[in-house]
Amino acid sequence: MTAGSASSELIYLYVPGDRPERFDKATASGADAVVLDLEDAVPVAEKDAARIAVGSWLADRDPAVPVWVRVNPGSELIDDLAMAVQAGADGIWLPKCEDVATLERVDQLLADLEEQSDRPRTPVSPLIESGAGLCNAAAIAAGPRVEFLQIGEVDLAADLGVTSVVGNELLWARSQVVAASAAARLRPPLGAASPVIDEPESFRMETRQLTGLGFLGRACIHPRQIEPARAGVAPTDAEISSAHDVLAAFDAAGGAAATDSAGRLIDEAVARVARRTLARRAC
Repeated sequence: MTAGSASSELIYLYVPGDRPERFDKATASGADAVVLDLEDAVPVAEKDAARIAVGSWLADRDPAVPVWVRVNPGSELIDDLAMAVQAGADGIWLPKCEDVATLERVDQLLADLEEQSDRPRTPVSPLIESGAGLCNAAAIAAGPRVEFLQIGEVDLAADLGVTSVVGNELLWARSQVVAASAAARLRPPLGAASPVIDEPESFRMETRQLTGLGFLGRACIHPRQIEPARAGVAPTDAEISSAHDVLAAFDAAGGAAATDSAGRLIDEAVARVARRTLARRAC
C-alpha cells in the first residue's frame, strides 16, 4: 500500500465520489484513511462523472493519507476497479459481498488490471450487508485479498427485517463477523458507519461498545465523528494501568501463569488482551 498498512488505519472517513471539492479536505481532516464512495452516496446519473472525478484526483493526490475506493457491485464494477487500480487507490471496499465467488472474480479482475498497469497488489475489504453474506462470513473472510471485514448495518438490518441498528438488535451478526475475522487471522473488523453526527458522546460510547465486542476502528461519514470515534477506540487510563499490571506480573513469572497486583490470574490469553489494549493507545 502507498501510505502504510490497514493495521494502522483505524478511523476512515467517507466522502461522496461526486463531491471532489471535499477530497482534499478529507485528507486533511485527521482521519487515518479516506474512502471515496462511488456506491450509495452517488446518484445513478452521476456515476460516470464521479468515477472520472475520483480517478483524476487520485492520480495527482498527496499519498500521505491512504485512500480507498468503495466501488459499485453491479454493472459499474469493472469500470470502477479499472479506475481505482490505474489511479493508484490504496484499496477497494467491496459492498454487498455475499460469497467467496465474488471475491474470486474481483481477485482475477484486479490481477489483470494490476499487470496491465504495473500496479502493486490491491487489498479488498468486503462489506457484509445481507443474510447470505452473513451466513458466508467465514468463507468471505478467508477469501483472496481480504484485509478486513465490515458490516453494512443499515442494509443488513433491512435484509433481516431488523427495525433498528442503535441497540443490540445486530449483536449476533456483529459477533459472527468478529469470529469470522479471528478464524481467518484477519485484523478485527471495522466498526460500521452511523448517521449520528451531532451527538459526539453517543457516538463515542457506541464506538467503545463496538471495541468491546471485538471491532477495531470506525467508519465515519462526517469529520465531526472523527474525534469521538478516536476517543471510543482509545483505552481509558484505568485500562492502560491494568494492562501494565498484567504484563508486569506475566513477565515477572517468565511467561507462566501468575497473579497481578489485584490478585487476578494471569495467563497468555490475558496477557494478549493487555497487549492489544496498549496497542490501541497509538490510535
